[in-house]
Amino acid sequence: MTTDATRRAAELLRDHRDSIDRLDAILVYTLAERFKHTQSVGRLKAEHDLPPSDPAREARQIERLEKLSQEADLDPDFAKKFLTFIISEVIRHHEKLQK
Repeated sequence: MTTDATRRAAELLRDHRDSIDRLDAILVYTLAERFKHTQSVGRLKAEHDLPPSDPAREARQIERLEKLSQEADLDPDFAKKFLTFIISEVIRHHEKLQK
């Protein structure tokens, strides 16, 4: 027998999952847009014989993201790992363009 509380819990669960699905889509499209810009940067670097990596900028970006994550109440260590992964992918793409 299903109680009102159980039905309400199922509705809340569905609502949360719907929100998660929408946010996942936003993340994917946002990452795609970001990589379009980093690909353009990579092409510029390749055309002008610039190094694929910019350690000073990368360090600033990680520091910036750590601050943003604290403001957003997101685990800064997770945010750092996430951005570090993205940066490593960008550098890998830039290195491919240099060849």
